[in-house]
Amino acid sequence: MSFVTQDRYDIAAQEDRCAPRTKLTIPGQLRASGGRAFQTVVHDLSLSGFSAAAINRMHEGQVCWLTLPGLELLQAQVVWWENCQVGCAFTELLSPIVHDNIIARYSGTGVYGN
Repeated sequence: MSFVTQDRYDIAAQEDRCAPRTKLTIPGQLRASGGRAFQTVVHDLSLSGFSAAAINRMHEGQVCWLTLPGLELLQAQVVWWENCQVGCAFTELLSPIVHDNIIARYSGTGVYGN
């Protein structure tokens, strides 16, 4: 029997996928590796990632950076892109304190499941 070794982030990201994601509306900027930053709106957020508007096609595995008001750049990797929406996983899990502060500031309709 062989096991596939995964780093800590991969394991945590899968576990956190079941954690609540908060539906919200946050204006920000998103920049893909090799590209220019563009205005976006983040639609949901969890400790491990986010989804946002992305008119231009983004490709699975592409590195990107999210800028939210009052925060440093957050590095992420594209997991999916469909119909001008992108889903990304943070390179490092978001601090629960930072996450809670963002939620308190921007949440509108609250928490929803997968």
